[in-house]
This record gives sequence, structure tokens and C-alpha cells, in this order.
Amino acid sequence: MIRVLVVDDQDLIRAGLVALLRAASGVEVVGEATGGADAVACAARTRPDVVLMDIRMPGTDGITATERILAEAAAAPPGPGASAGRPALPRVLVLTTFDLDEYVYAALRAGASGFLLKDTGPERLLEAIGAVARGDMLFAPSVTRRLIEAYVQRSEPVPDSPASLEALTAREREVLLLTARGLSNTEIAEQLFISEATVKTHLNRTMAKLDLDSRAQAVVVAYETGLVTPGGATG
Repeated sequence: MIRVLVVDDQDLIRAGLVALLRAASGVEVVGEATGGADAVACAARTRPDVVLMDIRMPGTDGITATERILAEAAAAPPGPGASAGRPALPRVLVLTTFDLDEYVYAALRAGASGFLLKDTGPERLLEAIGAVARGDMLFAPSVTRRLIEAYVQRSEPVPDSPASLEALTAREREVLLLTARGLSNTEIAEQLFISEATVKTHLNRTMAKLDLDSRAQAVVVAYETGLVTPGGATG
């Protein structure tokens, strides 16, 4: 059972999300929050597996709330769900729209596991919640790539051989590159002729070496460091 906290300041949107999730099998809505500060308190109290987070809210926004939720969860002792195979930290799935590129980028940097557009269909929403709960992949990778590229195109250039990636093995860099290009673990495994479990191992080691908390942050680092550049070229 995936425990979900729904955060949105718009009553109709929040109520619709809650109704959808409560009707779905394998999902339990453990709380609702109308703003960022409320979300932080509710997350600490309910220890959800996934937080469905709006970005633009009055007071504490979704980006700040994401940072605080993950920081407090990291500092807290393991909850009862840890022994049941649940993630040590909640996975934050951000809700956004196409015209909020910088907000999405900031959310990923804050530690969000991915994001959805608010016009996402019910089936895709449920698939995304399941995916981030497993820690498996960043949902909607093609959209993620476009948004990150749009941001990077406005950013300062970075060195071609960043020191931050020197600790990675050749295979780890290869897996990181394919991840940033939007491939799922299954697709990476097929392309590199390795098992999906091996892909996950390489990603976990990469995130540990780079001190990252999520696959989403790994994608951002790949673009920031020039391993992948806008348009798909390899750095």
C-alpha cells in the first residue's frame, strides 16, 4: 500500500486528486494539506511514501516545503514503514505546468523525485505515483528533459570534463548519460546489455558518489556538468 499526502491550495483540485487516489487500489491517502507549512507538519506526522506537491501556493511554496520535508525526514528516526520495504525518505512528486520551467528546476534541485503536469490523466498519475514510490524512474522523462534543457540554455556554460564526475567509472557515466536522456532503467539495461538490477546499482553508486538524493537530481547534474547538453549532444 502506497501512502500518499496530497498538497494543493486549490480545494477543487485537491478534492479531485484525493477522490481519485481513494478509488484506486494499492493507494492510501494519509493526509491533505492546503499549503507548504501545513504539508511539512502533515508529512512529519503521517510519514507518507509519496507527497503529491503543488508548487505555487501562498506562504510557504512547494519548493521550500519539499526541502523541509526531505530534510526533516532525513533527520528523523526510521518510521514503521522502513521494515516493510518503503523508502527511507518520502518521494515528492511535483505538480506543475509547462510555463514554470524555473520552478520545476528548483523543485528537482530541492530533491523532488519528479513532476507531473496538472492536465495529466488519472492512469498516468497513478503510474507516476507507483514509479516514484519504487524509486525507479523520473516520470515523463521527455518533458523533464525539455524543461531542464530550457533552463540550461539560459545558464552559464560549464567545463567539458567537470571534476565532480571524475569519481564515476566509465559505466556509471554511461548510465547517468542515458538516464539524463530520459531512458528508463529497463531501456538502459537493454541498450547496455546488462540487467535492470545492475543499472540500479550503478545509479545508486553514482548518487552516493555525487551526494545526491534522487534520480531527478542526477539528471540535473548531468546537464549542469555538461555530460549531456541541450539538443542531446554528449559533453
